[in-house]
Amino acid sequence: MLDINKKEQPIGVFDSGVGGLSVLIELKRLLPNENFVFLADQKQVPYGEKSKRKLVALAKRVTNYFINNHNIKMMVVACNTSTCSSVDEIRKLYTLPIVGTVPAIKVAMEKTKSGTVAIISTPSTSKSETLRKLIKKYGLGKNVLNIGCKNLEDAVEEGELSSPKVKHLLAKYLKRVKNSNTDCLVLGCTHYPFLKGAIRKILGSNVKLIDGNKAIARQTGNLLANNFLENNQRKQGKTLYFTTGNPEKFSKVASKLLKTYIKAKQVKI
Repeated sequence: MLDINKKEQPIGVFDSGVGGLSVLIELKRLLPNENFVFLADQKQVPYGEKSKRKLVALAKRVTNYFINNHNIKMMVVACNTSTCSSVDEIRKLYTLPIVGTVPAIKVAMEKTKSGTVAIISTPSTSKSETLRKLIKKYGLGKNVLNIGCKNLEDAVEEGELSSPKVKHLLAKYLKRVKNSNTDCLVLGCTHYPFLKGAIRKILGSNVKLIDGNKAIARQTGNLLANNFLENNQRKQGKTLYFTTGNPEKFSKVASKLLKTYIKAKQVKI
């Protein structure tokens, strides 16, 4: 039987920036008693335009930081780009349970009635072998639009959810979607759920917007249970926020996205 202190250890959640907060929202909703440590690796943002080799190195660095400084019991890679490029390698190196984030293609393929599904993601995720395999596995007989979106991640990092810049980028990347019979759009970057309002204004209500954040939270809960790591404390868990970038800027944007006051600390990793 595990020591009670082990169960009270936090879950590490990381992303290149603020996008992973969309995953954290669902994690905290489903697992309110758990303690979390969120890290935004903003010194290295955007992840979406980096090589696989660089992304693996960054994931190792973040994992070591979590283990050495916060003694985490589990890690959630709240970044599609990092998951697609590095999670397999990271799982080989560490014994702790690791939950990844991949575009919710399976769900979209099950829900589509028109047979056409679009996926928007970072350039790196769009070109990744992981995404190619997911499309091949679940998209048989379907028309799949795979759209890499340069600079969209950066806009959300600035807290721009409906600015002229964001509207211009979305209009550019969603043009193919709008001109097709797409009825399901997969949000393949954890930054993009924060843009749902702006996306709906372009595509209307007939296109379903699909992200995997609820499924990630459920998978985290299942892994906690399977590994006897559930925190049984009755009080609400605590969350600590860190960034490798500017803590004032992160805190301001995170507070806007989470609709509550957030104060982050800067760390060097």
